[in-house]
Amino acid sequence: KRDFFSYGEIMENVRTLEEILKTMRSHNTADVALVEHAYHFAEQAHHGQKRYSGDPYFLHVAAVAYTLASMGMDTASIVAGLLHDTIEDAKVSGEDLEKEFGKEIYALVDGVTKLGKLKYHGAERHVESLRKLFVSTAKDLRVIIIKLADRLHNVSTLKYVPKEKQRRIALETLEIYAPIANRLSIGKLKGELEDYAFPFAYPDLYEKTQSVIRE
Repeated sequence: KRDFFSYGEIMENVRTLEEILKTMRSHNTADVALVEHAYHFAEQAHHGQKRYSGDPYFLHVAAVAYTLASMGMDTASIVAGLLHDTIEDAKVSGEDLEKEFGKEIYALVDGVTKLGKLKYHGAERHVESLRKLFVSTAKDLRVIIIKLADRLHNVSTLKYVPKEKQRRIALETLEIYAPIANRLSIGKLKGELEDYAFPFAYPDLYEKTQSVIRE
């Protein structure tokens, strides 16, 4: 058991609205009402959808929002964390999202959606260039942090993903996401990303490392 704060450990549990509200830094009436609205909106939008694990899809966005709250992010980021997959996976239109939550939150969600479309094809395709494109594509730094929180939950549940996708996602995490977290000085998040991805990216080396640790 680690003796330091672990975002991954936070996200392995189901996170309720009450936990998100308790953890977020702002507790004024308007911010609480906005998060409550987004929570129920996302819950309805993802109703019936499942993760590879068989869990309700909504657990993913609730976990992302809780992580953002734990990191001290602002209310707009937490709301965008709850809503970040509604356009791509729940078929909510951008127009409806902007009407419901305003331009700022729509811009954050739209930014996260666009980052999700940047494809990784391995180190031979200039990883550093992809990192730079990733950063330049996000006009708002909060978009990148939301995407990092999204990736952290995804990689923490990698064992449920089909085998043929596991290594690609793990390598992408190690070569793109963890270095960006490092450059943003989010050391704990970087470490968590690496810890979850390493066994799937380099299983043989992971087993050797485990053997050395046991000895």
